[in-house]
Amino acid sequence: MNPAVTQWTLAFAPLVPWWAIATLVAVALPLLAFGVFRRARGVAWRTVALAVLLGALANPALVEEDREPQRDVAVVVLDESPSQQIGDRMARSEEALKSIVDKAKALPGIDLRVVRTGAPGADADPAGDEGTRLFTALAQAVADVPRQRLAGAVLITDGQVHDVPDDPDHPLYGMPVHTLLSGDRDEGDRRLVVEQTPSFGLVGKTVRVVLKVEDLPGTLPGTATARVVVRKDGGAPQAHAVPVGASQAIELTLDHGGPTVFEIVADAGPRELTLDNNRASFVVNGVRDRLRVLLVSGEPHPGERTWRNILKSDPSVDLVHFTILRPPEKQDGTPVRELSLIAFPIRELFDLKVNEFDLIIFDRYRRRGILPQLYLENIANYVRRGGGLLEAGGPSGNSALSLTRTPLGQVLPGEPTGIVHEVGYRPRVTPMGERHPVTAELPGNEGGEPRWGRWFRQAEVTTRGGAVLMAGASNDPLLILDRVGEGRVAQVTSDQIWLWARGFEGGGPQAELLRRLAYWLMKEPDLEEEDLRARIEGRRLVIERKSLDPKDTPVQITPPTGAARAVRLQDVGAGRQSVTVPIRESGLYTVTDGERTALAAAGALNPKELTDVRSLPDRLRPVADATGGGVFWLARDGIPEPRRVRTGRTFAGREWLGLRANGDYVVTGIRDAALLPALIVMLLALGTLMLAWRREGK
Repeated sequence: MNPAVTQWTLAFAPLVPWWAIATLVAVALPLLAFGVFRRARGVAWRTVALAVLLGALANPALVEEDREPQRDVAVVVLDESPSQQIGDRMARSEEALKSIVDKAKALPGIDLRVVRTGAPGADADPAGDEGTRLFTALAQAVADVPRQRLAGAVLITDGQVHDVPDDPDHPLYGMPVHTLLSGDRDEGDRRLVVEQTPSFGLVGKTVRVVLKVEDLPGTLPGTATARVVVRKDGGAPQAHAVPVGASQAIELTLDHGGPTVFEIVADAGPRELTLDNNRASFVVNGVRDRLRVLLVSGEPHPGERTWRNILKSDPSVDLVHFTILRPPEKQDGTPVRELSLIAFPIRELFDLKVNEFDLIIFDRYRRRGILPQLYLENIANYVRRGGGLLEAGGPSGNSALSLTRTPLGQVLPGEPTGIVHEVGYRPRVTPMGERHPVTAELPGNEGGEPRWGRWFRQAEVTTRGGAVLMAGASNDPLLILDRVGEGRVAQVTSDQIWLWARGFEGGGPQAELLRRLAYWLMKEPDLEEEDLRARIEGRRLVIERKSLDPKDTPVQITPPTGAARAVRLQDVGAGRQSVTVPIRESGLYTVTDGERTALAAAGALNPKELTDVRSLPDRLRPVADATGGGVFWLARDGIPEPRRVRTGRTFAGREWLGLRANGDYVVTGIRDAALLPALIVMLLALGTLMLAWRREGK
């Protein structure tokens, strides 16, 4: 606590307004001047009498104040942002901080506050892009300090500050602001700038990304080239040659729907401060243009419209539907010219354009001499190359005319036994189906016995592969899914799903089931049964794994910087496991369980913190000029010595920085005494007037 001091001051408490006193003076002075001019006797005494009268009206008093001096406040802000971790910057900054703190303690009447800011922490948002905010931290540090007690601020930074106030009347400009630069002068660096990326793209099509490689402080465009490597979902690298200093467009292809993570890395330049700004990652969501589905109904039946309505209700699906109304064996003598039927375009669909479809559905189709074996072999090859096939034959396919007795039998997972169950049963999801995205958590199947209606017919099959997701009468397979080559196959052994659509016994989730089934066959990413995904939600990394086999294998998380760490996932049901991990850094996170790898990109595409990592005074020089502060290079000038400087003087020198001595105080006591008591004033006034009268009477 500073000792209190006593201060004497002169104060006035006029008995009349000042303007009245000024009027009296204005009238009296000309009269006195006239008396002096005429050399009248007694003018001097009249002047004294007037002075006494004016003094009485001004009512002067001697004020005695007990003042308690207030200590000034100075702030040192240490930048701990990622760019400060380059080279020796942080070591120089810590040394400068220690020196400033030690020397400031010896200065009289000053309190020093130290603020560290910019370091990634638990409350940092890696998805944000606010850059280094030293002035925000400085304003918070002095928010409780009156402006007249601010001695100054010292910013220890590399100069990359992104919240410099533009307002010249900002409150922080009311004190000297000094900058200590931690980097070296004339630094150089290479950076990668992604100027344009799409948010969405069509699957199978290319998207255009515009980027630029820059060598700072400057390289003439076209005078050099840099190698840029692009990785898609962590896959094989693709190299591109990019001219340095000029924008370059690169075409990238989307292979699947949903998010695709691209990582772009530029080779190191001739001068480098950090390689963190030589890379960028971004996400493009793949959208299928139009899904083409071929539905072939072997004969009219009640369930035919169910398939058609489900597929036509989706605006992204282009449906081609044929129903065979007149098979070749039908001979009734009707002339061909009188038939209003469309001939089945067999060669066009199953030879020329079969690979253009994303899904082929055979609904109650039997061998009837319409499709030659060669075309059925084409369909089997179409599946092996990546196509989708759904066979919903039911009892109609449980005969010698079944598609399993054709080349398609090589890809179908179930083989009919020839037995047809015609009893009431309620379709049931198997334990495997409870974990598969196609049938997991179907509406009406939450916990216990399904609450949907019964079916009454089912063909018995034996499975040769695949996964049985639903069972029916006698626990026989009702829905079988399998993967063949690059493609997918599904088999439904009943033709009575239309009973759910009609609402029989309360109906069932036919729309949701068929939608999931069709999209699984068309490789919708959200319906993958074996999958590992990672995404960023604010300050959290959310990891989800789907699997048909319960497993407790931990995942390895590799952050943008630092070592990988293992994390165990928690079972959340329906074949899913999940975990949420807080994150602190911006960049690309890699998650792997040994079998699959997922990527997640956090933060801005071109973060401010890494836009230019060179140590530059450009942003803080105007602040120093406006406040009278100084800019010092720690590597060249050394650590300046802090001094107390009175207001109105220079606040920075070659080897020192000034902290203003404000001299602020708090009055703890006050006493006053009138200098002209009424009795004294009366005696002085009468005495001077009598002396003036006596002088004039001689």
